[in-house]
This record gives sequence, C-alpha cells and structure tokens, in this order.
Amino acid sequence: MFISKSQSLNNMKTRWQTAGILLALAFLFSGHARPVNQTYLNSKALTAKDILGNPRYLAISYGGYRGISREFQPTVEQLKEDMKLLAAMNIRILRTYNTKLAEASNLLKAIHALKQEDPKFEMYVMLGAWIDCRKAWTNHPDHDHEDEEANTAEIQRAVEMARQYPDIVKIIAVGNEAMVHWAGSYFVQPWVILKYVNELQALKKAGKLPKDLWITSSDNFASWGGGGAEYHIDDLTRLFKAVDYVSVHTYPMHDTHYNPAFWGNFEGEEKLSDTQKIAAAMTRARDYAMGQYKSVARYMKSLGIKKPIHIGETGWASACNGHYGAEGSKATDEYKEGLYYQLMREWTNREKIACFYFEAFDEIWKDAANPGGSENHFGLFTLEGKAKYAIWDQVDKGVFKGLSRDGHPIVKTHDGNKNTILQQSPLPPVKQGKAVKN
Repeated sequence: MFISKSQSLNNMKTRWQTAGILLALAFLFSGHARPVNQTYLNSKALTAKDILGNPRYLAISYGGYRGISREFQPTVEQLKEDMKLLAAMNIRILRTYNTKLAEASNLLKAIHALKQEDPKFEMYVMLGAWIDCRKAWTNHPDHDHEDEEANTAEIQRAVEMARQYPDIVKIIAVGNEAMVHWAGSYFVQPWVILKYVNELQALKKAGKLPKDLWITSSDNFASWGGGGAEYHIDDLTRLFKAVDYVSVHTYPMHDTHYNPAFWGNFEGEEKLSDTQKIAAAMTRARDYAMGQYKSVARYMKSLGIKKPIHIGETGWASACNGHYGAEGSKATDEYKEGLYYQLMREWTNREKIACFYFEAFDEIWKDAANPGGSENHFGLFTLEGKAKYAIWDQVDKGVFKGLSRDGHPIVKTHDGNKNTILQQSPLPPVKQGKAVKN
C-alpha cells in the first residue's frame, strides 16, 4: 500500500543512519560471513515453494501498530497475541514491510517464542526490505539513483534475520511498490531492485543464506509489465529472470475512482435486488483483479520466462471519507469488503495462488491526521480486535474462543447485526450500457 509523504516524513526519524550500524552489519556481505547452519540446510523443513499457493497456508499482510505513529512499536507480547488470532484463522504466512523498525525483529522473536511454547505452532514470514530512491520523501526525489546507505542497511538486516530465523523467514521481498511510477515520493528504477535481488541470490549460492529461501520484489501489476509499455525495459526482463517468483499487487478498490469503467451496475441489472447488485459489482471487481494478474502472466510469457506468480497485496477498505466513500465511488464499506475478501480467497485458493490479503488489522498511523481515511480501514479486524463482517463466520465457528487483543475479547462488529451492515452499504453507481470486461 502507498503511504502519504507526511506519514513517511514522520517515520524518517527511525531510520538507521549511523555508520557504526552499517559497519556492524557489513560482515554479512563479506567473505567472513559464517555459513548457514547445515542441519537446517539438510532438513526437510517446509519451504516457500511448499507453502505459497497452498490453501492450508493462507497468507496476509501484517502490521501490528496500535498507535497514531510508528514511534509506538508493538511489544513482543502484543505480537504474540496477534499471531494467535491469525493462526486461529488458518493464516500461516505473514508479510512485513521493512527491517529498520523494531516490529520486524520483534515479530520474529514472538513467533520463535510461540514455537518454543508449542512445537506445533506454525507461522512463516515474507520479510520486506524497504527500498527508496535518493532524496526520497523530499520535494526533489531523484528516481534515477538510490538511497544506497539506507537500502543496503535494509538488505543487510533482512539477511541477518533470515539467517537467525531460517525456520520462520521463507521469503525476502526487495522493495514494496518501489518501481511503480505513481509512488512519486520514493520509486526507483528496476536496476536498483535487480542489484539487491542478485546480491541475495549470490548469498544463497555461496551457502550464506538458506538455498530454499525465495527472493522476490512485491510491486504493482504495471511495474511487472502488466500495464503500459513504459515499464517494458531490459532491466525488468532481467529482474523476472532473477527472482524466484513474481509478487503482484492489484487494487480494484482504488480504480473505482481512478479507472472506474468496470465499477457500478450496468444494463440488465436493474431488476436485481440490492444485495444482488452489490454482489454483481464486487464480482466484477474480483474479475478486474484477475485481469491484472493475467496481464502480468501474459507479459512474462511473451518474454519466454516461466516463474510462479502470487499476489503480494490486494484488499478493500471498510470505510472512507474521500474518493471511495459514500460521496465518491461508493465502494468502501464493511459489506463490500467482506464480499471482496470471500471472492478473492475462493479464486486464489482454487487456483493455488498465494494471496497476501491486505490486511490483518486496522492501523491508524497510516493517515493519522484523517481518521476516516481509507488507509486506516483495510483490516479484517478493527484496531480493538473486533471482527469485521468478512470474518464473522470465524466468530460463529468459535475459532477465537479464549483469545483477545489488548484485553478485548473477539466479538463481531455492529453486534453481529447484518441489517446494520447492509444499511451502511450504498449501491454502486448506475452506469449506462453493458459492463466492460477485462
């Protein structure tokens, strides 16, 4: 997901800046780095190949932040609490976004502790390393050069975490929406991502990272060649060849405003009930996501390359006071979020595509100045741990019995009243003509 310039500037304070830290981590790329534990390398532990796309190992994007700023890092105990909730839902793979903040290392500590407490506990991590261009988040970002100091530190920390927790870290993702041009505050050219992917692959080859650790970059479908020809460059082709799999983002919700040809109710749907009209619109939203996924697959095939493709992010906000809300495209509410979640899980499970659904819990730091902003409302759980409509069935099954978040037992939003949910779900806009197909 994209975040605003002001949010990121507030978080720049937490960036590792000292040369001492870089020197301390630099040994990882040196010839003196110790080899990965051979017992692990020779074991039959589950790998990324085993779990990605396996419906028994559902994936989700995770941030455990409770506060209005990432200065307030979640504790290991809070993270353990969240892990128990997600594991109860059959979530087994988490995606994180950076290594510079304590959340990532604390999350690994939390999972490790849970595994020590219960050897049957399973949770794996797609560890994100944030990548910025030079002068990112300023008024003059330099997209032709990278912030090498910060990026190198991100990768080095990811390497150390993968080496320390090889039973948990199964994937390293270099960058998050780091190549897509609309990420104007920080995007880089593909050669930057390629450089770090190649370095990580070289460490695997040298035995300094687990050989089954998968390396990717998680980016918008357009960045992976599924959009305009401006992305179709040689370095992207080299990146396709270098990664172990392709991690694609698709967000139909955003395009209900920016590219709304698919969104609404069209000719022939006038006599449908209100819930049928919403279902028809949400099914087209799912199909729109499928179309973007397939566009990447077609482009990769045109290059003569064959790699697995999984969904690194997709999601639907449950509220918005802007472009996507009742005064805008009428896309965001809890009922539509629930339908999208169900439709995406059904499709991806059927096709054995991993879907790192965005996201597990609401996070209010993303748009702290605007509590009603959509970025704060993508979670399947509210900040307090109430289960939104998308997972009411999980509450009915009793999977959260005895579990809580920050002392709050898990209950349904709106006291479980579906009529309240439906009353807050405006009909999609009426469109002329027949629906546009992807």
